[in-house]
Amino acid sequence: MKTTILFSSLLIFFLSFTLQGQSLMGLDKSPLDISYYPHNFAHDRKEGQNALVRIIYSRPNRNGRQLFGGIVPYGKVWRTGANEATEIQFYSDAVIEGQKIKKGSYSLFTIPEKGKWTIILNSDLDYWGAYNYNQKNDVLRITVPSEESKTEVENFTIQFAGEEKDKASMLMAWGNTIVKVPIQF
Repeated sequence: MKTTILFSSLLIFFLSFTLQGQSLMGLDKSPLDISYYPHNFAHDRKEGQNALVRIIYSRPNRNGRQLFGGIVPYGKVWRTGANEATEIQFYSDAVIEGQKIKKGSYSLFTIPEKGKWTIILNSDLDYWGAYNYNQKNDVLRITVPSEESKTEVENFTIQFAGEEKDKASMLMAWGNTIVKVPIQF
């Protein structure tokens, strides 16, 4: 009987210690987000509308920091968001600035500069940040102008805009900067 009580007490002690040692991670400071084009593709399925492109990225917060030329240096490859490299998936072939992009998934990198950004699609996938970026695997490299936004954007944002079924603009905005990348499908 004493052995059973001792064994039960030890078991309860170790279980409670193990359970107390478990903790869940808190919310990510740069939450993951997804944007599609067209936005309402799920509602229009009856008309045969499917998603044409999807982007998965993390959304860092400004927190009063100087963004471009500050925490995101000018002239250096940026992961275009936070955490893992941003990933863009084309569900059909596309054309960006006259360059054909095959259906598939790519990492999206950028090189912000004053007044312009270099947009890069790269065939390497699934890695953290831009630390292992390899220019040899670029599929697309174009330069587009950056503009001053009319409104301040607190969290880095990527969205698609467009009224035509086969044309869209990928919009990237943070702080008072906005960049538009035209895409045709």
